[in-house]
Amino acid sequence: MNPPEAKPEQGQRGIQSIEVGGQLLHALADWGRAMALKDLALAAGMAPAKAHPYLVSLGKIGLVEQDKASGRYGLGPLALQLGLMSLQQADPVRIATPLIEALALRHGHTVALAVWGSHGPTIVRLAESPAAVHVNMRHGTVFSITGTASGQLYAAYLGDAARPLYEAERQAAAGAMPTWDQFDRDTLAEVRAQGLSRSEGAVVPGVSALSAPVFDHRGAIVLALTAIGPSAAFDSGWRGTLAGTLRDTAAMVSARLGHPAGVKSGHV
Repeated sequence: MNPPEAKPEQGQRGIQSIEVGGQLLHALADWGRAMALKDLALAAGMAPAKAHPYLVSLGKIGLVEQDKASGRYGLGPLALQLGLMSLQQADPVRIATPLIEALALRHGHTVALAVWGSHGPTIVRLAESPAAVHVNMRHGTVFSITGTASGQLYAAYLGDAARPLYEAERQAAAGAMPTWDQFDRDTLAEVRAQGLSRSEGAVVPGVSALSAPVFDHRGAIVLALTAIGPSAAFDSGWRGTLAGTLRDTAAMVSARLGHPAGVKSGHV
């Protein structure tokens, strides 16, 4: 399942040699460590004789460097500086916002972006469903820890950092809720195992939600991507179409933030 993304601009001319050199940089980034010339050229889909002059030029500007002892090539100091600058400038809300309108239209459900605030998961962006959903949500709405998909998602990946808010909700419910340890064992463990959280009519009867986590380069959760809709028309299955789209979209935003693909983030 491919996440929605903006259409590329058409008709723009580029410099082919830069694009070819970029294949070598992509190969180094994907491999994650220094590579011998023949292996790097193979990964980039070119002959070593073709790859070598590109590596020389990339080395002159600091994007690549060659280890003198082993002869292997790795990313250079300029690549490191650019990576750090990119991480500093990366804004998960800005990256994810253009995607949620397409998600709402594709699936017919409201899609929200929630960040962790002082009172819990808080909506910062909202794409309304084409069909009316009778849930009072707006920018600034705070989700509960226990009964909402967004709340359970943050609790699962923040761990003890979310515990004080859970205990406050438990106290307000006069103890009619499981202990934190029981909640973690019975509910949050499944969220981490599935990589998603869900709520089916727990807060508002007839309304369901699915939420996927966005992680930064440290593996910390920074955003909840949450779809909300009427239960009768809502596919809340862990392996359903909606779940797949949410996972893919969240993974794409996470990758833009420097989160390594395939790395499963835990909770603190």
